[in-house]
Amino acid sequence: MATQQQGGAVGAKRKPVFTKVDQLKPGTTGHTLTAKVLKSDTVVNKGHAATPVRVRSTRIAECLIGDETGSIIFTARNDQVDLMKPGNTIILRNARIDMFKGSMRLAVDKWGRIEVTEPADFTVKEDNNLSLVEYELVNVAEE
Repeated sequence: MATQQQGGAVGAKRKPVFTKVDQLKPGTTGHTLTAKVLKSDTVVNKGHAATPVRVRSTRIAECLIGDETGSIIFTARNDQVDLMKPGNTIILRNARIDMFKGSMRLAVDKWGRIEVTEPADFTVKEDNNLSLVEYELVNVAEE
């Protein structure tokens, strides 16, 4: 017989803890945040009308998103690109930080979700762009 642990029913969903952009750190995962899309630039758009149906098109857009604490580049893939329209307010669930050429990028893979939500009433702090901070990989030798 399954016992019920303190804190709610077995299998109950935890209430998500929302992260602010300025709290994001390299190599972290599982972020839930609300952000506004400032701009979206398609960087890859592969797909041919003449190819068989099995070949999937690939679309990648780099989107500048942010909240009142800062901004970061979000890498949108395929269907995600359609949601990332400038002016949209989005909720990213289970987002992760990827490193690209020494700087942070936010991404949502198949385990996460993006949803467009009601417009948020904050102004994005554009002068704190975390993707402009360059990180250097330092190997620590164990002695």
